[in-house]
Amino acid sequence: MDKSYNQTLYACFTGYIVQAIVNNFVPLLFLTFHNSYGIPMTQITLLITFNFGLQLLVDMLSVTFVDRIGYRASMIIAHVCAAAGFLFLTILPDLLENAFTGLMIAVAVYAVGGGLLEVLVSPIVEACPTKNKEKAMSLLHSFYCWGHMAVVIVSTAFFHLFGIENWKVMACIWAVIPFANMILFTRVPIASLMDQGEGRTTIRQLFRKRIFWVLMIMMVCAGAGEQAVSQWASAFAESGLHVSKTTGDLAGPMLFAFLMGSARAFYGKYGERIDLDRFMVASSILCIAAYLCISLVPGLTVGFIGCALCGLSVGIMWPGVFSKAAASDVRGGTAMFALLALAGDVGCAGGPTVVGMVSGAFNNNLKVGFLAGVLFPIFLLIGIYLCQSENRKRNRMFG
Repeated sequence: MDKSYNQTLYACFTGYIVQAIVNNFVPLLFLTFHNSYGIPMTQITLLITFNFGLQLLVDMLSVTFVDRIGYRASMIIAHVCAAAGFLFLTILPDLLENAFTGLMIAVAVYAVGGGLLEVLVSPIVEACPTKNKEKAMSLLHSFYCWGHMAVVIVSTAFFHLFGIENWKVMACIWAVIPFANMILFTRVPIASLMDQGEGRTTIRQLFRKRIFWVLMIMMVCAGAGEQAVSQWASAFAESGLHVSKTTGDLAGPMLFAFLMGSARAFYGKYGERIDLDRFMVASSILCIAAYLCISLVPGLTVGFIGCALCGLSVGIMWPGVFSKAAASDVRGGTAMFALLALAGDVGCAGGPTVVGMVSGAFNNNLKVGFLAGVLFPIFLLIGIYLCQSENRKRNRMFG
C-alpha cells in the first residue's frame, strides 16, 4: 500500500473515536444537567433519542449529497459539526432562555457530524489500497470501542480531579479532537471506491438483490445484539447481580467495550490468516451461549462472564457485515454503506428496546429480556448461511 494512505487510515481511526465521543460523553452529564439547569429527567432522556434519531435521518439523506460534494468535503463538514456541537454545549444552555433548547441545538449539531462519520469512514477505509480489506475494517471499528473507553475513563478522572462543575472545560478538550482531525482530512489522500468511468449500483438495483436484504437484516441483528447488552449491562449488574453502580459500570459497559474492541483488534492483526465466515459463525455461536449464560445461569460470576463473552462475540459482527457487503457488490458505493449504517442504527435502537419491553412484561426481569435477545445472534447465524448460499450460486453461474 502507498504509505501516504497510512495517514488516511489514521484519520479514519480517529474519526471513529470522534463518533464515540459524540455518542458517549453527554450521557455522563445527565445528572449534572438535571441539577444545574433544573431539567426533568424525562426531558433529558430525549437527548439520547434525538441524537440517534437525527443520525438515522442523516444516514438516509447522505445518499443524496455525499457523492455530489465528495468524501473530503463531507468529512470536513462532519468534523466541524462534531467540534461545534461540543462547544455549543458549553455556551447555548446559559445563553438561551430555555437551557434544554440550548442542549437540543448542541446535540443536533454534533449528531449531524456523528451520522456523517458513520456513513463515510467505512467506505473511505474500504477504498484505501490495502491488501486485506476485512482486516483493515475490523481494526477500524475497534477504535470506536477504544474511544468509548477513553471517554468514560478520561472524563471520570477529570471530574474526580477538578470537579464535575468544570464539565465545560472537558467538553472543550473533547472538541479539540474533531477539530484537529478535520485539519488532517484536508490533506490526506482519499481514494475512490470505484474505477473511473465505472457505474455505481443504484438504490433500486440494490433493493432488487436478495443478498442485500440478507445483509441489511444481518446489520440490524449486529447492532441489536451489540447494544442490547451494552446499554443494559450496568443496570443488569446493579439490579440483577446486586453490585454498586461503580462496579456495575466498570464490570459492565467498560468490560464489554474492552473485549469487543479486543476482538476487532485481533481480527485486524491476524485477519489474513482467518476465514471471515468461520470467524463470524464461531462468534455467533459464542454470542448465543453468552445470551443464554446471562439469562438462564444463576450466579454473580457467571453473569459477568456472560456480559464479557457477549462483548467478545459481537466484535466482528458490524465490521464483518460491512466487509461482506463490499465484497458482494464493489459498485455499491455510498448508497450501500449508508443503507447498511441505517440498518445498523435501527438495530442499535431496537435491540435495547426489545430487551426492555420484554423485561417490563415480566415484572422488570432483565434475564427474561436477555433471553429474548438470543434471537439476534440466531438470525445472524442464519444470515451468514444465506450469504454463503448466495455466493455459491453466483460462483456456479460465473465460475
